[in-house]
Amino acid sequence: MISNIFGKTKPINFIIVFAFVTLLYGLTHLFINKQQFDTETIIFHLFTLIILLFSVFVADFIMKRNKVTAPNTFGILFYGLLIMLFVETISDNKAIFCSLFILLTIRRLISLRSLKEIKLKIFDATFWVIISSLFYEWMALYLLLVFAAIYIYEPKNIRNWLVPFASIFVVFVITYSILLLLGKTDYLATHYQFSADLNSIYFLNWESSSKLLIYVLLTLLVSIFAFLKLGKAGVGQIVTMRLIGFAFVIGLVVKIMTPSTDAFLIIITFFPAVIFFTNYVEAIKKPNIKEIVLMFSILGPFLVFITQLALK
Repeated sequence: MISNIFGKTKPINFIIVFAFVTLLYGLTHLFINKQQFDTETIIFHLFTLIILLFSVFVADFIMKRNKVTAPNTFGILFYGLLIMLFVETISDNKAIFCSLFILLTIRRLISLRSLKEIKLKIFDATFWVIISSLFYEWMALYLLLVFAAIYIYEPKNIRNWLVPFASIFVVFVITYSILLLLGKTDYLATHYQFSADLNSIYFLNWESSSKLLIYVLLTLLVSIFAFLKLGKAGVGQIVTMRLIGFAFVIGLVVKIMTPSTDAFLIIITFFPAVIFFTNYVEAIKKPNIKEIVLMFSILGPFLVFITQLALK
């Protein structure tokens, strides 16, 4: 039944997932964060929720436009389930914004394979990376993904390697101008400290660290399966999946290196993971097994969320 519903691209599937994420967002702030709401807070949360829902839409658009998955809506289903599994990400508004910016970055980098408007796409991708780094400085590590894409698609043109620096300069000029008007010119110097605490509370917490470990191991396993599945695919498709895999690794590093206990940047790894999970489910030929896999995929995050809700 689940595979029949989400195995198609009907608009009702988006309504289901969007309604699910909206409910999840509300329950999290009401019962887990126990937040008090006023008019200003409600408006801000509505805006953040729209960004989160738009991120799900953009993720689906990238998958379908670049044909990294088959035409179905398993991707948005897994995206919603990962939000439920790591429901603490809903509390981090900055991480939600960063996840959208990284989606826009990946979208531009994947589209480089057309070999059209290369410099513009590199500029745009770098632009979004630097914008995201204004929220969390370690997001700047995604510049490695930009340079990896240049190396893969058109490394011999030296101007391609200079474009990211032009984009960085533009962002910082605009940012500094705004900070100058606000009287906060010291923000950039204090923000880009690149400090790290590998002994952060997150990793000492058994619940959080065990979830992260299981998530990473499962993603790595299904990613291996995805690459084996692509053994006979075109070179372009394999290269795209390598970039997606590299984006997942960078996301994990950013998560580990960000020391703040209020930062839940695991959300930036959701898109690569969703692609690998979707490819895995698509490869299951027997309907009964596919249905069982999807049922457990829903049951696991649901039980984790209910447990967190009950403990608050």
